[in-house]
Amino acid sequence: MKKNWQIFWHIFIWVCIIAFFLFIVHSNTKMTTQRMLVIFVLYGAINISLFYLNYLLFIPQFLNKKRYGLYITAVVITIIAYGVAKYGVGLFFKDDILMRSMGPKETKHVLIGFWSYFISTFITSIIFVFLSVVLKFSIDWFLNERIQRDLENQRLSAELAFLKSQINPHFLFNSLNSIYSLAYQQSENTPGAILKLSEIMRYMLYECNDNKVDLSKELQYLQNYIDLQKIRFGDKAYFEFKIDGQVTDQQIVPLLLIAFIENAFKHGIANDALSPIRMLISVDKEHLHFFVQNKKHNNNRDAIGGIGLHNVKRRLDLLYPGKYNLEVRDEIDTYTCELSLVL
Repeated sequence: MKKNWQIFWHIFIWVCIIAFFLFIVHSNTKMTTQRMLVIFVLYGAINISLFYLNYLLFIPQFLNKKRYGLYITAVVITIIAYGVAKYGVGLFFKDDILMRSMGPKETKHVLIGFWSYFISTFITSIIFVFLSVVLKFSIDWFLNERIQRDLENQRLSAELAFLKSQINPHFLFNSLNSIYSLAYQQSENTPGAILKLSEIMRYMLYECNDNKVDLSKELQYLQNYIDLQKIRFGDKAYFEFKIDGQVTDQQIVPLLLIAFIENAFKHGIANDALSPIRMLISVDKEHLHFFVQNKKHNNNRDAIGGIGLHNVKRRLDLLYPGKYNLEVRDEIDTYTCELSLVL
């Protein structure tokens, strides 16, 4: 079907070009109808056949394969053959093609010689060959550009799928560590932690398949994770989670913010009342500002980051190019992440 449409448009454009020249010539000269038809229709068809002979055969078989000598030879021989054939056709329409009026009053008619006619038709043939080369390379260039864009989009989609696939096992690994700690202590909070984890996993499995999710759902997911950490730490946990602004009617890429919070709980100190883990989210129209700060473990200063933060930085580059600003401050005692994002 696509090929049929291409053929249709090629025919349509050539018909329009020929009809345009017929109209212009008919409106501005006294040329007979027969002569116009012979020159623009018959000879137009001959030149168009040369156009497509070069477009469909010589360029793909010789020029695209860098067989330049064969290409030039084929084009020159073909143009010469077409010149001879055009002169032969002209002999059948001598009065319309080969006769030229001469003299002050154009009363004298002279037959054009072969070489004079051949030179003029040689130039015309060169023009049609050149136009076919320009069209062919232009179309090939646009097709190659589209193919490259498609390949790049496929590569980015594959990379995003891979990055997203890393999130679930990374998150599950950290959460199971937390639940294992509760189970090891034979805490009565273990069943509640497992239930909270199931809610979190349900969101990750069934509601994160789209490119974007409601911001309110994503923030509820973060709240569930924090609740899981509350169960883990109990009364010894000190952290602040605050949301300001209008979060409804906004969307965000799923599982984008969790890595920062995971990082804070994994590498930060959650049982220091003087330095609680701070997690602040503010939304102003289509702008989101996310702030996370935690006090660092003295024996864990070099283990900050890991797969999570590297993953989220790459996802930001791919999904929010030029629309985010991420600042990470790794100081002596504190680790701070600030993300500004255009939703």
